[in-house]
Amino acid sequence: PMTDQPVAEMSFEDAMSELTRVVDHLEKGDVPLEQSIKLYERGAVLRKHCEAKLKDAEEKVAAITTDDTGAPTGTVPLDGN
Repeated sequence: PMTDQPVAEMSFEDAMSELTRVVDHLEKGDVPLEQSIKLYERGAVLRKHCEAKLKDAEEKVAAITTDDTGAPTGTVPLDGN
């Protein structure tokens, strides 16, 4: 079952889980047209939320820096700043 939780409050994992359920329901094709439209709209919002969460996570990823011997010396932001 779909939740009534606002998408903006969902974790990435919760949003992905619900998005998977939405897609499953739509692929089965056994829901009335009106419900299919609502599911599609909810799925679009969930997809956008997941993409934003992923982008945010990617921006926080740090590259590990090493010295001449290959030993880790710290991290730098992925974008080099």
